[in-house]
Amino acid sequence: MTLELRFAAATDVGRVREVNEDAHLTAPPVFLVADGMGGHAGGDVASAVVVEEFTRLADATYDADSAPQAVVAALEASQRRIEQHGAGGVGRAAPGTTVAGLVLVDGADPVWLVVNLGDSRIYRMTGGVLEQVSRDHSLVQDLLDSGEITEDEVADHPDRHVITRALGGPGFTEPDLSWLPVSAGDRLLICTDGINGLIDDPVIERILAAEPDPAAAARALVAAALDAGGEDNATAVVLHVVG
Repeated sequence: MTLELRFAAATDVGRVREVNEDAHLTAPPVFLVADGMGGHAGGDVASAVVVEEFTRLADATYDADSAPQAVVAALEASQRRIEQHGAGGVGRAAPGTTVAGLVLVDGADPVWLVVNLGDSRIYRMTGGVLEQVSRDHSLVQDLLDSGEITEDEVADHPDRHVITRALGGPGFTEPDLSWLPVSAGDRLLICTDGINGLIDDPVIERILAAEPDPAAAARALVAAALDAGGEDNATAVVLHVVG
């Protein structure tokens, strides 16, 4: 299949934070966001490390075997570098980062390799309907899955920002890896929680439907997050599978 991808990214420090600890990459066949944690301990360094390591995967061709191997190798290299940077830091004083991204495996039947570690998200919109294709690695997601809280309780839960997996902690944490078919007309969004934490899925869906240009859509998503308070760094990568 001959693919034409259109893509763009937008990011903003927000209205509260002093440093943008988000980072993103749009380097075919790799697209991702990383949401750094740790403030002065180097969350921005941790997310930048991820982008640097995954940039090494750009301008290459992968199959169903080599793509997961390359992704895990990039994550492991990132983990080692983040550990070295944050040596001696513990808890909130230790740098870390989420990772959410897509790697295109092209061929007769192209597919996306979906990688997720943390609570940054990946969405797909097909036929005007938005669905989340990644699973949050967060305490509130675990509580939702166990039935201990409801969807309505998530936004106000005191531990809503606690994540259960990330790069930079003690030892390497396994990512979620899955496959997603590539379909013409699909729109994909990779974002940090500065987007989905401030605007809900129906708003995201409306913006993606209203803005056919990926650059305009990415800017509109970030602007909506800022209008909603801008309490966090906000980053969006938008892709459109044209053919």
